[in-house]
Amino acid sequence: MAKTNNKRQTIGKIGPVGLAPTEKAQDFKGTTKKLVKDYLANYKLAITIVLVFAVGSTIFTIVGPKILGNATTEIYNGIVSKLSGGIGIDFEKIAMILLTLLSLYIISALFSFIQGFLMTGVSQKITYKLRNDIAKKINRLPMNYFDKKTHGEVLSIITNDIDTVSQNLNQSITQIITSICTIIGILIMMFSISWTMTLISLFILPITAVIVKIVVGKSQKYFASQQEYLGHVNRSSRRNIWRTYNCKSI
Repeated sequence: MAKTNNKRQTIGKIGPVGLAPTEKAQDFKGTTKKLVKDYLANYKLAITIVLVFAVGSTIFTIVGPKILGNATTEIYNGIVSKLSGGIGIDFEKIAMILLTLLSLYIISALFSFIQGFLMTGVSQKITYKLRNDIAKKINRLPMNYFDKKTHGEVLSIITNDIDTVSQNLNQSITQIITSICTIIGILIMMFSISWTMTLISLFILPITAVIVKIVVGKSQKYFASQQEYLGHVNRSSRRNIWRTYNCKSI
C-alpha cells in the first residue's frame, strides 16, 4: 500500500490539478545581461540602425503638427486680410505647407516600416537561437527533472515563454527609444507654444504615474496566472490528442 500511495502522489503531482505555480526570476539583472551579451550583442549594427530610424520617425511625427499649425495660421491670417480688404488666403503657400507635411509623414512612415522590419528580423533570429539552446538544454537534463515538471510546463517554456520574449524584443526596444524621443520632442514643442499649459500638464504627470504603478502592480498576478493556465492548457491538449490517437488506433 505504501508503494501504491507514493505512486498516486507522484501522478497527482504531474496530473491536471498539481500544476506548479509560476516562479519569479531569481536573477533578473543577470538574465537581462546574459540576453544582451549572448544574443542582442550579435546584432549591434541592425539594432543601431533600428534606433536611428526610430528616432527619425518620431521626430518627423512630432514636427508634423507644428507645420499643420502653420497652415491653420496662414488660413486665419488670409481670412482676416480678406475682411480688411486685402488679398485674402494665399492658397499656393498653404499648398506648399501641406506638401511639406505630406512628405514628412511619408518619410516617417517609411522610417517606421524599416525599423519594424529590421527589428522583427532580429527578434525572430534571437527566438530561433533561444529555441535551439533550450532544446539542447532539455536534452542534457536528467530524467528526474521531467518527473518533477509537467508536460504543459515544459511545452509552455518552449512555446509561450519564448514567444513572450520575442514580442518584448520586437516591441519594447523601439518603444523605449521612441517614447523617450516623443517625450523630449513634445516638451520642446509645448514650451514653444505655451509654457503655462506645459507646466500644468507636467503637474498632472506624477498623479498619472502613481495610478499606472498601482494598476501594473495589481495586474502582475493575473499575468502569472495566465502563464500558469497556458501550461495547463498545453498539457490538456497534448493528453486529448494522445487519447484521440489511441481511440483511432483501436
